[in-house]
Amino acid sequence: MPWFVRLHNAILLRHEMKILAINPGGMSTKIAVYEGMCPIFSESICHSVDDLSVFASIADQKKYRKQLILESLIKHRISLSEIDAFVGRGGMVRNLPSGVYRINDAYLHDARIGLNGQHASNLGGILAYEMAKEGNVKNDAYIVDPVVVDEYDDVAKFSGMVDISRVRSFHALNQKAVARRYAREVGRDYNDLKLIVAHLGSGVSVGAHKNGRVIDVNSALGGDGPMSPERAGGVPPLALIDICFSGKFTYQQIYKMLIGEGGVYSYLGTKDMQRVELMVRQGDMHARSIMEGMAYQVAKEISSLSAALYGEVDAVIITGSIANSALITDWISSRVRSISKNLIVYPGEDEMKALAEGVFDALHGRRAVLEY
Repeated sequence: MPWFVRLHNAILLRHEMKILAINPGGMSTKIAVYEGMCPIFSESICHSVDDLSVFASIADQKKYRKQLILESLIKHRISLSEIDAFVGRGGMVRNLPSGVYRINDAYLHDARIGLNGQHASNLGGILAYEMAKEGNVKNDAYIVDPVVVDEYDDVAKFSGMVDISRVRSFHALNQKAVARRYAREVGRDYNDLKLIVAHLGSGVSVGAHKNGRVIDVNSALGGDGPMSPERAGGVPPLALIDICFSGKFTYQQIYKMLIGEGGVYSYLGTKDMQRVELMVRQGDMHARSIMEGMAYQVAKEISSLSAALYGEVDAVIITGSIANSALITDWISSRVRSISKNLIVYPGEDEMKALAEGVFDALHGRRAVLEY
């Protein structure tokens, strides 16, 4: 690290630095300001379908989301000039190893064009960078564990078709955060553990963590693996080909069947898993079969990934918003208990804290700052 960067960081560390974290999602923009690692405020700004429908692309949403962030900061009486470091959720850029990355021109280019796909997370680093420059040109902007983290073992990348790799995208930020949390709680080093982490949210990703690397994981966006509240996951390919070439559907319609209107929504017409659970508890057997079917698929994915770790699994961790459902976690647990004696449930997700913590640790020298 250059001397002037070390000097700048040392000055920051003399006081409790303020960190602004930005996490754009499909229907929300989450922001949080931390002083040290203590949250000053956290807010999730919701966007309706009508709000976003006026924009032709995700990139076109930047000005709209930025204005809402600035208004929130004003409401909480925080100016950009007070912020010492800015961090955004990393988007669909080129595949990278896990880490804390300083945002540069190459990153901004790849995020703007959506090098690996279109997702709201592409705006995270862009917004963080722009606000850093407006606040104080000496400040840096960062991303942490972007959705395109690639630490796969080579054998895990084969899809069966030479033109298609299994490497896509997953919930790297939260998976890494809860894996490190578990390591701290049991007094172990994350780099010495073998874990299976299942993130259950609007998308589902299940990863095999071996000695600090996610060596295999299903693609949570338009890929393989379990169905989710709104995504189809892995579907029988020949049947999908028949639908695609039936002449009944456009590309956009098929896309929605897979992402947005697939999974639980396809069967029940809702993505709200709390509503689905209420239906189950009220005796709706069809809803029960769909909900249990999703849990079954997650359990199968966990079981298959135990092979990636040669059956040596220190713990299975279930996380994400759907992990708040005892029904789901109990159904999964009952099928995978033989894989590890340690089955841990961390309900919800704390991606904002993970973003801030990554930068905080990097500026304290506990994690390296990497260049994209």
